[in-house]
Amino acid sequence: MEIRSRAPLRISFGGGGTDIEPYLSEKGGVVLSTTINRFSFGTLEPRSDQEIQIESLDVEMFSKFLASQKLVFDGKLDLVKAVLKKLKGWKQGFSLFLHSDAPPGSGLGSSSTMVVTLLGLFRQWLNLHWDNYDLANLAYEIERIDLGIRGGKQDQYAAVFGGFNFIEFYHDATIVNPLRIAPQILNELEYHLLLCYTGKTRLSGNIIASQVEGYLQKKESSLQALDELKAITIYMKNALLQGKLNLFGELLHEAWMNKKQLAGAITNEKIDTLYHLAKSKGALGGKILGAGGGGYLLLYCPYNRRHLILAELEKMGVQATPFSFDTQGLTTWRV
Repeated sequence: MEIRSRAPLRISFGGGGTDIEPYLSEKGGVVLSTTINRFSFGTLEPRSDQEIQIESLDVEMFSKFLASQKLVFDGKLDLVKAVLKKLKGWKQGFSLFLHSDAPPGSGLGSSSTMVVTLLGLFRQWLNLHWDNYDLANLAYEIERIDLGIRGGKQDQYAAVFGGFNFIEFYHDATIVNPLRIAPQILNELEYHLLLCYTGKTRLSGNIIASQVEGYLQKKESSLQALDELKAITIYMKNALLQGKLNLFGELLHEAWMNKKQLAGAITNEKIDTLYHLAKSKGALGGKILGAGGGGYLLLYCPYNRRHLILAELEKMGVQATPFSFDTQGLTTWRV
């Protein structure tokens, strides 16, 4: 028997940064996001002995150890080790094969999505009674608390629930609000969006640490930017539901201008050059996905300028990534 699991990567349109402590506990955060047809995958095959074998294509790593061994976080497949530690008292061996459609640090939430994929495998194998909120929160605890990886709370919930969501974050609750968007609006939005890989990934934890520091120090630019991001995200949600897509594109630009105020490393000379080039050729708005510093650039383009904008960006070494929206969220099955 084999068990397979996949969870979708996400595009965050607005609100990233307000889903990070302590802002979310003190003021409440909001994020508008969707999942896309790019995934993290996992296959688990139970063994009859106590040996655990793990192969990850993304980090080009293979490891094996006994289920009875004490697990140590040493930078080698720590996401898997943290999941096993959370399950406690593990005895049975298994083989695990992992891979993702995007590299770590690319801004699509790939690390969090992989934790969700892993938890999906074990929920299916062991018939664990976790609902989607339980699983998403467990994934958050594993990555942010157990492993101490700095970051927000949106990625885990996006990967589990899938689709277009307006997610609210509070000290004692997270609320996922699925958006009922007319199919023609989704088709039109997809037609206008351009997803480009800038060819550079980054350590998001360092950027987020700077962002949190600015908030803790009550830095005026950080406080104002986070409050503005929250307000803009609500406007973006309303524009999307009403089909006002050009306004949505313009709000993407406003959100990016505010996000850049949170930490210096969110942008750099290359990103600014690419973004200004896209704007000069007609893009209404856009942003670097995730914490910033590199990875994927998302742009909203007029339909008759999209190909021209892409042609200019490709001259700068940028690669377009075709995608479509995904609505399924975490999916597991037995083979």
